[in-house]
Amino acid sequence: MNRKSHLKLRCLAECAIFVAMSVALSYLKIPIGLEFGGFGGSIDLVMIPLIIAAFRWGLGWGLGSGLVFGTLKFFLAGGVAINWQSMLLDYSIAYMFVGFAGLLKRKNGMIWLAALIGCICRFVVHFVSGITIYAEYMEDIFGLHMTNVWVYSALYNGSYMLPNTIIAILVCILLSIPLKKYLNGEDLK
Repeated sequence: MNRKSHLKLRCLAECAIFVAMSVALSYLKIPIGLEFGGFGGSIDLVMIPLIIAAFRWGLGWGLGSGLVFGTLKFFLAGGVAINWQSMLLDYSIAYMFVGFAGLLKRKNGMIWLAALIGCICRFVVHFVSGITIYAEYMEDIFGLHMTNVWVYSALYNGSYMLPNTIIAILVCILLSIPLKKYLNGEDLK
């Protein structure tokens, strides 16, 4: 097997392992969206393996890993959707957008920024879902009377995405110390 084929196979295997790790982590969650009358949202660690896969292997593999995970999460981990559009946006596409962390492929010391990019991109998809699909279900949130769907979507989706973003950045920073050579691809040379 030539070097290019070997790297492609290794990449595929590693991304599959990262997707499997995310699926396993999806069962360990703190559901918070339903606490204030919403449809979903939870605090979990599922984005961390996806961010690592994207950071190590780049944008294309990161987007693909996120898409596969998001689709699997809906079907295997009790996904909540009101129609096929909300399933696509809130699972398949939202987690695919975590793959934008791959824009900083192997940039030494930049995994925290890659995590931030991936989390913001996922938030944007949830936000769009909130202002389009879930707008008709808008209700009071955090004791505030909601009249603006943009504010509602930002507050609702921010309630779980902000803690997830902070956790993902901190864990990625902590993991970057022992995994520095791995994240920078030094084992691939």
